[in-house]
Amino acid sequence: MEEHFVKILHTEYVTHDVKRFRVEKPVGYAFEPGQATEVAINNEKWKDERRPFTFTSLNQWDYLEFTIKIYNDHDGVTYELGKLNAGGELIIHDVWGTINYKGPGAFIAGGAGITPFIAIIRDLKVKGDLPGHSLIFSNKTTSDVILDKEFTELLGNDFHKVFTREAVMSFKERYIDERYLKETIKNFDQHFYVCGPDKFIKDICKMLENLGAKPDALVFEK
Repeated sequence: MEEHFVKILHTEYVTHDVKRFRVEKPVGYAFEPGQATEVAINNEKWKDERRPFTFTSLNQWDYLEFTIKIYNDHDGVTYELGKLNAGGELIIHDVWGTINYKGPGAFIAGGAGITPFIAIIRDLKVKGDLPGHSLIFSNKTTSDVILDKEFTELLGNDFHKVFTREAVMSFKERYIDERYLKETIKNFDQHFYVCGPDKFIKDICKMLENLGAKPDALVFEK
């Protein structure tokens, strides 16, 4: 298995519990939008504790970027990542596929499940192919929305936010259900990209099929 030792160049929190890491990019290291790698912290205690994270950078950038939810409620890998800053060192491994882009459609994400879509949407913007796509993004509260400003700028009225635990002006406190999908999506004969917790993926895919989406048009991590 490939193993690369990379220095952290920059870190910043993009929400109260989601941290962006920009790290060195090894020479010749390449990936497609939506792909991931296993990451470990380069120290004696944590170097063998690998966790999968999606690239949120684009392949043509001269650094790698990861956007990682930090869980501070237990002493795990992300808790340790939360303590790292520029100058720290990570170990990254082979690239592997998670969500592959197959054509125009709707992205539906729950919480940190947005991460594979960040690079895909950025790539579509660069290529001039973003029109005709939409994003439905479910979070607990407004403070949990990852890259809210960027998605608003990129997608405009095609960016739909759903909040499960907060009712705020102009936003609905609700879960994504069949009624919401029917109200929001006008065409079910397109690709649907779904990512989030396992139950979220299962429930969304079932609802989409009930509403007429073709099973082979549903793209999710299996």
